[in-house]
Amino acid sequence: MDLGLEGRVALVTGASKGIGLAVARALAAEGARVALASRSRERIDAAAREVGGTGFVFDSEDLDAVPGLVADVESALGPVDVYVANTGGPPANPDPLALDRDEWEAAHRALVLSPMAMLGHLLPGMRSRGWGRVVVVASFAVREPIASLQLSNAHRPGLLAALKVLAHQAAADGVTLNAVLPGFIATDRVIDTGHGGTREEAEARVRDQIPAGRMGEPAELAAAVAFLCSAPASYITGEALTVDGGRTRGY
Repeated sequence: MDLGLEGRVALVTGASKGIGLAVARALAAEGARVALASRSRERIDAAAREVGGTGFVFDSEDLDAVPGLVADVESALGPVDVYVANTGGPPANPDPLALDRDEWEAAHRALVLSPMAMLGHLLPGMRSRGWGRVVVVASFAVREPIASLQLSNAHRPGLLAALKVLAHQAAADGVTLNAVLPGFIATDRVIDTGHGGTREEAEARVRDQIPAGRMGEPAELAAAVAFLCSAPASYITGEALTVDGGRTRGY
């Protein structure tokens, strides 16, 4: 299937490793001109070399950096057609009341305010050009809260509600806004956050929770993101696609 992404400019945040890097790789393979953004200059440049994209330094908690990032990407590559909002998850804590105010505020900046600020700069241009794709990488915690991930439980659903409003407004202009909800994807964060120190230990810990019998690969999630970014997905908007091997029991 031709995804119709040849020559499109795609901005992927949190792209130096894990899911973000896999998404950048998938979009580049479809011919997109990919801007990869992350906090570390060294890591993002290495990731950009790997996928044949361009690296930009960006911390999702720094709201003041959003206009500069957008300006730099568009100066280097052209107007952004595709925005994939991805960031590392906030800290886990088995006690949902033990999180302090700074942690709550940092999570709100990274998970809600930062992507909304980015959309404030990107969405008008997409709508005026008559084409755009936005995909938020969230979590299955949106549908089934996870006891140790209270910050995700609280903030990610709010972003998806805001996304739904924007999806309704932008649909007639050829712009779609969707989300993916990963389950247990084999990234460093999932392996390290309470699921054992190695991939094998993590697999053993969660295998019985997943009907597919294994954790997902970043490339499998990236394939779903790439499709939602594609031309053939033009009639899908305002949706949240769970990618979790069947783990989530709700609709």
